[in-house]
Amino acid sequence: MPVVPPTESSVHRRDIDVHAERLREAGLRTLTGVVSDSGGVIRAKTVPARRIESFARSGMGASLTWPVFCVDNGIAMTPEVGVVGDLRLTADLERAVVLDSGFGWAPADVRDQDGELSPYCWRSVARRQVDRLAALGLEALVGHELEFGLLDEAGRPLGERDGWPCYGAGVYSALSGFAADVCERLDAAGVPVEQIHAEYGLGQFELSLPPRDPVRAADDVLLARAVLGRVAREHGLRVTFSPVPFPGGSGNGAHMHVSLTRDGVPLLTGGPLDEGLTAEGASAVAGIVRDLPGGIAVLAGTVVSGERMQPGHWSGASACWGVENREAAVRLLLANNGNPHGANVEVKCVDAGANSYLATGLVLGFAAEGIERGLDLPPAVDVDPTQLSPEEARAAAVVPLPSDAATRIELFARSEAARAVLGPELHAAVLAVREYEAALFQGEDAHAQTRFAWSS
Repeated sequence: MPVVPPTESSVHRRDIDVHAERLREAGLRTLTGVVSDSGGVIRAKTVPARRIESFARSGMGASLTWPVFCVDNGIAMTPEVGVVGDLRLTADLERAVVLDSGFGWAPADVRDQDGELSPYCWRSVARRQVDRLAALGLEALVGHELEFGLLDEAGRPLGERDGWPCYGAGVYSALSGFAADVCERLDAAGVPVEQIHAEYGLGQFELSLPPRDPVRAADDVLLARAVLGRVAREHGLRVTFSPVPFPGGSGNGAHMHVSLTRDGVPLLTGGPLDEGLTAEGASAVAGIVRDLPGGIAVLAGTVVSGERMQPGHWSGASACWGVENREAAVRLLLANNGNPHGANVEVKCVDAGANSYLATGLVLGFAAEGIERGLDLPPAVDVDPTQLSPEEARAAAVVPLPSDAATRIELFARSEAARAVLGPELHAAVLAVREYEAALFQGEDAHAQTRFAWSS
């Protein structure tokens, strides 16, 4: 009798069973499956340990309005999204971990009722662009930086009373127990921290995550936020990922580092072009720079993001590129002794309110578009872009990134590159969310209302 090989579905079921048993043996009591929505807010569903397999197979229900939830929990209805229809959140058990107290965590995909990935699946946006690059014979690695603010239990930023020297050894020493707990917890969860330090703003910290497969790297951002929130509460603190938690205060970025290789050979070094770029590497950077303005509604599009997106804030407020230029939206880091991970580009305009899957998908998609079209790279900018004359700025194709919601929304609505990456359904959903939020918070102080919207 011939041996019938296992079907893909049977293998998948067996994998689910193996991972579920692994989690229960690790002491899991509940499993929380998380998504980052169209406005970057992290939302979740939770099941008890005995329901792990069901969460992975058939998923937990979510109304069709989840893709158009807004930062205030309002719903930005569209002709395609209303009261009829349902989605399913399915936990990815391969990426599931058990944190403290039996708390299980997993990223979730969004599916339709038949189990197919939904066009509203935020995680799939990054996955599709990884596949797009693979079809070109390319592989990407992505690493993220997370800036966040630490507040006391009364909601005041640390350092407000006693001062906060930026990068200060003293303020770090006072919080070294918190930092050590974060590093140990993330390491135990499979996300080793590269570095952690006190940052520029009051109560501000930053940690860096290692370069990884782009989808896993985006997962790591959500997992790191979960760990940071839990450890902060244990230390009597609160954590905010708001792009600008307080009026006039420092902003929280979420800089994204990207490298590209073909058959293991890097595209951003060892080439014949300026700064060692290969032809494909130069086209990738050109694609990112060209299309950033149309994607800024996702990368830095919250109701408070505009205060960070200003020249002089090291937020990459100008769409251009330069070597080690912290005012350029795309900063090239060369392969040298000070850069052990090798040459990469840092996309500086991304802020902490961005959905990490959408941000990853857009940046990789823009890079792929540049390579597919063989775009020419404008000249590098080696000064603060605001110091360029109008003629010099035009020659370097420098475009100021918008700090006002109306312009961000207009550019996003017109961006065919952004629509192609997100898909028409999700592009329309994000557009509706941004329009709703811009109208809602017009003329209001949005900081207090959104300070903890992106926390986990």
